[in-house]
Amino acid sequence: MTSIKPIRKAIIPVAGLGTRMLPATKAIPKELLPVGDKPVIQHVVEEAVSAGIEEIILVTRWGKEAIENHFDVNFELEHMLTAKGKKDVLKSVSEMIPSHINVVSVRQAKALGLGHAVLCAAGLVRDEPFCVMLPDVIVIQPQNQQESDLKRMVQAWNKTGAAQIMVEPVPESQTSLYGIVDCNGANPQPGQSAAIQGMVEKPKLGTAPSNLAVIGRYLLPANIMGILKTTKPGAGGEIQLTDALDTLLQSSDMAAYCMESPTYDCGNKVGYLKANIAAGLTHPETSDELRKFLQGLQT
Repeated sequence: MTSIKPIRKAIIPVAGLGTRMLPATKAIPKELLPVGDKPVIQHVVEEAVSAGIEEIILVTRWGKEAIENHFDVNFELEHMLTAKGKKDVLKSVSEMIPSHINVVSVRQAKALGLGHAVLCAAGLVRDEPFCVMLPDVIVIQPQNQQESDLKRMVQAWNKTGAAQIMVEPVPESQTSLYGIVDCNGANPQPGQSAAIQGMVEKPKLGTAPSNLAVIGRYLLPANIMGILKTTKPGAGGEIQLTDALDTLLQSSDMAAYCMESPTYDCGNKVGYLKANIAAGLTHPETSDELRKFLQGLQT
């Protein structure tokens, strides 16, 4: 029996223009907009690290160097914080991610779709399985949930070697906005998985095989890169990862994992505001005052 290679690398596409968040993203990458006291991208990277990921691959473009700088050392800032005795703040910037985590980047010259963005990282992934994490989506784990959903997906990969796709139910009226999985009528509950029979990207209203939407977390085998190389442009004239996954299904097992933690789409203004409220309510420095403020708005 062939041994299952562990998931060590995560691809995070950060080359988007963030047009849905203008004017805030005119000069600032959308991935650096703050949610609570951390930028969106840091929430995503911390989620990856908590699941055992050791290398973060940023698929970026010109003008987004600030994202890479965020994870680099800032000697001047750290020296100033040390001199002023601000130990807690110093720790928050100097120990942002563990020292063994490697953050690298690769350029996507043209915005040709998610599938193309993933393919740009093929040279860094090589023959290893990997995780894909969309930075628009952040997961705020409830305090009573011991393990993250991504970590549970990694555990499922380690047991089965089957590709894992994170999903959550959406209203029927919104299925045309997402990639939708077909689980042959199965309806996995939060924290549970079901075998995937097929996938379709942004189906027309009334044609979706389920209401289970792909929400931006994938654990994939290395051979998906070869499939992406021959995947023709699909919805929107872009190379869709969903189309490549549908091809992968013809020869490999794939499971849909239904989210237990709440997710927030920080790529739109309402989702971004909701994420900030949720983050504020879980942060020890802000939760009490924010809760009082929100209660006051309701009276």
